[in-house]
Order: sequence, then C-alpha cells, then structure tokens
Amino acid sequence: MLLFPNAKINIGLYITSKRLDGFHELETCFFHVPWTDILEISPSQQVKFSSSGLPISGEVQNNLCLRAYHALAKDFKIPPVHIHLHKIIPMGAGLGGGSADAAFTLMGLRDLFDLPLSNKQLIPYTQQLGSDCAFFLFQHAQLGKGKGDELSPISCSLQGCQVVLIYPNLGISTQEAYAQVKPQATTYDLAQSIAESMERWKDLISNDFELSLFPKYPILAQIKQDLYDQGAVYAAMSGSGSTIFGIFKKEVDLAERWADFTCFQGVIA
Repeated sequence: MLLFPNAKINIGLYITSKRLDGFHELETCFFHVPWTDILEISPSQQVKFSSSGLPISGEVQNNLCLRAYHALAKDFKIPPVHIHLHKIIPMGAGLGGGSADAAFTLMGLRDLFDLPLSNKQLIPYTQQLGSDCAFFLFQHAQLGKGKGDELSPISCSLQGCQVVLIYPNLGISTQEAYAQVKPQATTYDLAQSIAESMERWKDLISNDFELSLFPKYPILAQIKQDLYDQGAVYAAMSGSGSTIFGIFKKEVDLAERWADFTCFQGVIA
C-alpha cells in the first residue's frame, strides 16, 4: 500500500493561555498543501520501520509511524508490517509532516486490514501521537482549538491558489518556539476573519510565533516581505516555524530567487 501524507499550513495561530498540563490553548485554521512524503506499508514477518530521503531524528522506536501501528495493535489483532517512509517534508518546519505520516499510517493500516473504524473513530489514536495529527484525517480545512485537536470544519477553500513554501534550512523545535511566546486571549473571531476576502487577511490575521521568532531569525521576516513583494495575497509563518508560505492568485516561480533554501511550489486542488 502506497500513501502520500501531505503537509499543512496554518492561517492564523494564536496562543491564548497556558494549560495546567503544560500545553497551551491555541486557535488556528489548518489547510492542506500538496507537499508530500511517500509512505509504504506492506505485510512482513516482523514489525519493521525503515526510511529514506531526509534523515529522521530520534530513536527508531519513537517514530510516529511505529507508534501509530502499536496504538492500533493494542486494540486490534493486526499482523506485523514493514513501514517504509521516504521523507520529503522538512522537519521542525511547522508543516506537520510527522503528524501527517502518523495519521496516514493509521488510515493505511485501517484500510489494509479492513478495521471497522471511520476517520472520526481514529481521532483518539491521533490524540496519543500529536496535537495536530487529527487534522490529517479530514479532507478539508479545519478550525483548531484546545491543543489544536478540537476541530470543526470551516467553509473556506484555497482551491486554485498557488502556494509557495520556503524552508530556510533551519529547524525550530516546538520547545524553542513556545519558550518565548506570551499567551493572551484573542479579541476577535478567527473564523470570522477567515470568512473575509483573502485580500484582507494581511491586516486581520497573524501568527503569534512571529513576534518572538522573527527578531531571533531575521531571514524569516525577509522571506515573508519578499513573498508580498512578489505578489502574495497573504504570507505568514506556518505553525511554530520555520517555513514561510505565500498564497498567490497568479502563477509565480520563485525557486531560483531562494535557490539556497528548500522551496516548494504547487497549486492547491
């Protein structure tokens, strides 16, 4: 079975309070983008994980794909599999690549072994793996609250828009990003702002992490401004960084402009 876990971007990200469990309450809107990893799940004599492409940090046994397998295996007698991940989406980039890999592993195992689980019934398993993991079970944009795992559909589409994602080859860990953020309650409704014309988003919607990370990494602010200079309708940092994305209503080619960095360009279906 071959699967293509895709990245996400955040339109707006607000850290509203610190939770007693050490996590943060947030409000954001998740959108799918067509930058994908490649995931293969095949029957095997023993549970095995391998990877190619970008190097994956951490111990193999802690990989989210393997953890997804073991989470399902606790409740269902599924046979062993070999999971091979070809990693393309950068890590520490605010694109949710690891969460997507985990969610697609759950869906792939469910389909491979005909488990009686809907995507919504997979949500408790995603909640064991990552705060934004549940989003990848849904095909359309979602408003995220709580830790990012309290989801509700939002009637906004980026279909037909071109998205440019620029990863400046520096990873920002979640711990680093949250260390400097100052939670504060929002004074307006993100869903209502998203419903406005895209041309107004620049003045209405922001990402709280930019306040602390842009001074520390000035290149991020430079990329964002350049995307606007090249005609982006909206540009921002995705998640807790470090990818900067721009949404365009016209076709552009910026790959050579940021040739020293990792650049993805694609049209949202």
